[in-house]
Amino acid sequence: MSKILVCDDDKEIVEAIDIYLTQEGYTVLKAYDGQEALKVLKDEKVDLLVIDVMMPRLDGIRATLKIREENNMPIIILSAKSEDADKILGLNVGADDYVTKPFNPLELVARVKSQLRRYTQLGSTVNVSGQAVYGTGGLLINDDLKEVTVDGEKVKLTPIEYNILLLLVKNQGKVFSIEQIYESIWNEDAIGADNTVAVHIRHIREKIEINPKEPRYLKVVWGVGYKVEKL
Repeated sequence: MSKILVCDDDKEIVEAIDIYLTQEGYTVLKAYDGQEALKVLKDEKVDLLVIDVMMPRLDGIRATLKIREENNMPIIILSAKSEDADKILGLNVGADDYVTKPFNPLELVARVKSQLRRYTQLGSTVNVSGQAVYGTGGLLINDDLKEVTVDGEKVKLTPIEYNILLLLVKNQGKVFSIEQIYESIWNEDAIGADNTVAVHIRHIREKIEINPKEPRYLKVVWGVGYKVEKL
């Protein structure tokens, strides 16, 4: 089973994460600042790192920078809601994901599993040469097979949900209004389409996102519409 290093100067948080990850069968190593984390990584083969942003001696951002010089393992950063800039900076310097404090431990466990699946499957994805495949991050759509996977796991979508997601993934980064989505998928004028599209978007998020309230892929652009993020 995978070995996970948890680094946070709050020992209660480390212990709580340890309990949940151990219950899932993971081996948990502990550190309480960035320097301790670097030392553990020198002595142990670690499969994933969970690290807090704000810590004494060496913070999570600078530790991530040092780690990325020679290690490509998944890194999940922890940060408080007031540290949005730190979350963005963390992703920019090499973190793979972030979890906002206070967090649901089960969400963290889900994100750990997601990152480990993605990491172990890098380079071993089924060869889809010649097939119509579209994707971003861990989200892949094989349009020939009408199959959607997230981090290697199949996701079951209804035909409408599938077509909406395919439209957005094929046009990553482009914002579609509710009217554009409705007319593209239903092939009729978008009269009273708001609720219809919103419900389908919600269902898609529930199926492809770890935390639908903080979506990684399917984003809302307030007052404009929806887009799938290019990752």
